[in-house]
Amino acid sequence: MDLTTPYLGLSLAHPVVPGASPLTATADGARRLEDAGAPALVLPSLFAEEIEAERAAREEVIEAAENSFAEALTYFPRLVTEADAGAEAYLKRVRTIKEAVGIPVIASLNGSAPGDWTAYARQIQEAGADALELNVFFLATDPAEGPAQVDDRVVQVVASVVRAVSIPVAVKLSPFFSSLPHLLDRLAAAGAKAAVMFNRFYQPDVDLDRLEVVPRLRLSDPGELGLRIRWTALLWERVPLEIAVTGGVHTADDAAKAILCGATAVQTASALLRHGPARLTEMVEGLRTWMEARGYA
Repeated sequence: MDLTTPYLGLSLAHPVVPGASPLTATADGARRLEDAGAPALVLPSLFAEEIEAERAAREEVIEAAENSFAEALTYFPRLVTEADAGAEAYLKRVRTIKEAVGIPVIASLNGSAPGDWTAYARQIQEAGADALELNVFFLATDPAEGPAQVDDRVVQVVASVVRAVSIPVAVKLSPFFSSLPHLLDRLAAAGAKAAVMFNRFYQPDVDLDRLEVVPRLRLSDPGELGLRIRWTALLWERVPLEIAVTGGVHTADDAAKAILCGATAVQTASALLRHGPARLTEMVEGLRTWMEARGYA
């Protein structure tokens, strides 16, 4: 049974790709996933906008020191290099993992508005990434910003990143857009090659004893798959983009459902965190068995 899958210009041995997680953040984890049969892997994101904001804040501190007393400058030069530390650590991760495995490495860049941070995309490519997943993790909360403005922002971000690199770019989105088909059509025109559906928003909780908002990091469950395969089926052959389903893919059956609905590939992360890399092997073999039983070549 040939499960070879073309995705983002890459030839994958099968369509079940480990998504971004702590397992894909280290060379050891990447090797374990490759040994389990991973055809490629997606790295956790570089939050470039945060790095740029941090750099700007530090430059303001240095400028203030220059305008006050010169001897203070001896304490501030290290701030400039610290501002680059986060980005350099990520680029080093890309290089290290790329050297550690023989499968494609898909890096991830998180950004929600056009800016100088898109230069990091080029650096990620130069570090050896085979493709780039642009995570447009944006929650519209401004009453003055209409749907068209939100869409324009996303398209501008994607276009600027596509211009910065020659490797294929996928866009990871949330389902919360007024017209997802129209947006994806615009993203394809901007140069994106694939849509990754969908982002999972951070879900905080409220501690009633301490009266404060507390973080809640929750793994996905199969119940989240329904929204994703519904949109995949609606969008298949209507937009000129490959579709990768992420969120709720825990079993071979989940992967088969997504592929039947039009997904080119699926990403799984929570299942691998719960059960280990061996779960990937089980999913691929289960998918192969399901296809063979139904006569798929």
